[in-house]
Amino acid sequence: MAYPLDVGGVNDYPVKVGSMLLTMVDPNKGFEKAYNRWYERDHFYAGCLTGPYQLAGSRWVAPRRLKDLRWPEGDETIASPTDAGSYVAIYWVEEGHHQDWNDWAQEQVTWLYSNGRGFAERTHTHTVLYDYVDTDYRDDDPVPMLVALDAAYDGIVVVWFDGRDGTEAPDLLSGLRAEALPALLDGGPIEMATSFRPNPNPAKDQPMDLGTPAGGPERLCQILFVRGDVTDCLERVRAYTDAVEAAGLADTRLVAPFLRTALGTDTYTDELW
Repeated sequence: MAYPLDVGGVNDYPVKVGSMLLTMVDPNKGFEKAYNRWYERDHFYAGCLTGPYQLAGSRWVAPRRLKDLRWPEGDETIASPTDAGSYVAIYWVEEGHHQDWNDWAQEQVTWLYSNGRGFAERTHTHTVLYDYVDTDYRDDDPVPMLVALDAAYDGIVVVWFDGRDGTEAPDLLSGLRAEALPALLDGGPIEMATSFRPNPNPAKDQPMDLGTPAGGPERLCQILFVRGDVTDCLERVRAYTDAVEAAGLADTRLVAPFLRTALGTDTYTDELW
C-alpha cells in the first residue's frame, strides 16, 4: 500500500491496538533489585514481547513519594492497600488478535515457570487484560496512541473509574467527553487519555495470584501520558475526578502516578517503601 505524503491522521494506518495487558506488581521487600533485573532482562521479553501480535510494551515505577499521592485513600478496589503496586508494565496487542496472543501467553507463562524462569518473590496487585475503547488527545496532530509506549513519555497517571447506575465503559467515556475530559486535556502537560475496559475472557489457570479482580462492564481504565514532572499534572487530574464524581458519572477507584523506569539501571529500587 502506498501512502500519500499528507496522510497524518492518528487512525489512518492499518496497524491498530485492540487490547492491553496491564500488570501492577510489588517485589517482596529485600528482592527489589533482583525483581527489577529479572523482569526487565528476562520476563518483559520472554513472557510478553516475544509473543505473536504484541506490538509494544513499557515499564513504569512508583517510588514512595508517588504512592503517597494516590487517591482516593482507603479504596482498595484496584490496589489493596491503596499504595500497593510499585511497578506497572503495559503492553499493546494488535486489534483482531487478542485470542491468538492470549493463547500463546498462557502456554508461555506455564512453560517459563516450569523451567525455573519465574520469580516467586513478588506480589501481583492488579494484573488484568483490557479491551481498547478509544483515545482523546490534547493536540490536533498528536503522537498516536499506537506508539505511545515507545514515545518516551516521562510519566503516566492511571485512573480507574466505575460507572454509576450500571453505566458501561463506552457510555461512561461519552459522558466524560461532555465536559470533564476536554478540561483535563486543555493546555496542560497531559497529551492523551487512552481508555480501556476489562476483557470479558481473562486468562485462566495462571501459576500465581493475579491480585484484585478485573471489574465488570462499568469499569473504565484510563492511561494519561505526560511530558515533564508527572506531579505537575496531579492538581488537574484531581479536578477531573472531582468533576466526574460531582456530575454523578462514576466513582473514582484509584488514581496512581508513575515514572518511566530507567532501563538498564536499578534506579528507584531503593525508593519504593
